[in-house]
Amino acid sequence: MPNDKDEKKNTIGCVIELLPNTLFRVAVQESKEEILAYLSGKIRLHRIKILLGDKVELQIDEYGGKARIVKRL
Repeated sequence: MPNDKDEKKNTIGCVIELLPNTLFRVAVQESKEEILAYLSGKIRLHRIKILLGDKVELQIDEYGGKARIVKRL
């Protein structure tokens, strides 16, 4: 039985800036805003490289924190 808390909002964005400690500034397509994002555990585990200009799938935090990059498109 899925809860409303378990459902995460996934969106697509484009990496516009690379920051230290594997942080990224990502422009979200739908809302035209920029947010900070970090890598998910699976991307770190498999050492998938995220480069400037890559399109990524984001899982946005409901409470206004950082987003998590879950997939490179």
